[in-house]
Amino acid sequence: MLKDYIKGKILMAPMAGITDRAFREICIEQGADFVFTEMVSAKALCYGDRKTNALLEMGEMEKPYGIQIFGSEPEVIFEAVEKLNDRDHFVLDLNLGCPAPKVVKNGDGSALMKTPSLAGKVIEAAVKASNRPVTVKIRKGWNQEQINDLEIARIAEAAGAQLLTIHGRTREEFYSGTADWKAIRRVKESLEIPVIGNGDIFTGEDAKRMLEETGVDAVMVGRGVRGNPFIFREIKETLGNKEKTLIQTSAFQEVIIRHIEKATAYKGEHTAVKEMRKHLGWYVKGRPHGTALKREINHIGTKASLIALVKEYFV
Repeated sequence: MLKDYIKGKILMAPMAGITDRAFREICIEQGADFVFTEMVSAKALCYGDRKTNALLEMGEMEKPYGIQIFGSEPEVIFEAVEKLNDRDHFVLDLNLGCPAPKVVKNGDGSALMKTPSLAGKVIEAAVKASNRPVTVKIRKGWNQEQINDLEIARIAEAAGAQLLTIHGRTREEFYSGTADWKAIRRVKESLEIPVIGNGDIFTGEDAKRMLEETGVDAVMVGRGVRGNPFIFREIKETLGNKEKTLIQTSAFQEVIIRHIEKATAYKGEHTAVKEMRKHLGWYVKGRPHGTALKREINHIGTKASLIALVKEYFV
């Protein structure tokens, strides 16, 4: 049963190139109730791609967790899901919402919302193949002329999905403008299965307001977590009517160094330092001298130098 896997109201969205094992663990430490892998290609899973399998590496503290896959060929989805069945403590999430050009050009991600009948077959294939709960993530629609979130949501429910997450924007909008929370509420009121709301949650008050205005069962935090894993703690404090904890500079330093250490342990120094540059850019965004620091970060090549810079800046 899904309730045996997903507990709590605060989930971290799957984000390619961001929600790797190191960052997931950091966010769990800060209060995230449930996390997902980065988006994984169903085709790559079928081919046994080494890099793809590396994306699925999970630690004990992350379980239960979500594996998100994407693809638009039902037979490929079926084969890929079968390959995942020997893993434990996971929920299978199907991506019907990614707006990235390299994904939609192949008919995957949010492009599936243009062909509801195919979307239904993809979901049915996953449900048939999986021995774990299947969930689906969608958007409001492809563009303003093709808003079909209700149609896709009902198809997903009928196909056997046990939960649906909706981002309140169309694919054409990407992340511009404001997420349509009324669309999220519309979907929530139309389904029997649980619905999670996603889009424009950057503070604890945002999460509280989404829960109140849409009636969703839980919220999913995406871009709001970049450079701010503390948002999960903030959301829980807000929902619990507790005073917001002021995050001291020393706490930022400690978390960033833990992030660097974890990334190095899981990926090796060269890859970790390279990938941490973008995270450091988010950590210092809006802070004094942040722009200058980002330029300096891009020239650092060792873990020791990166940690030394963090200690020098976050004092």
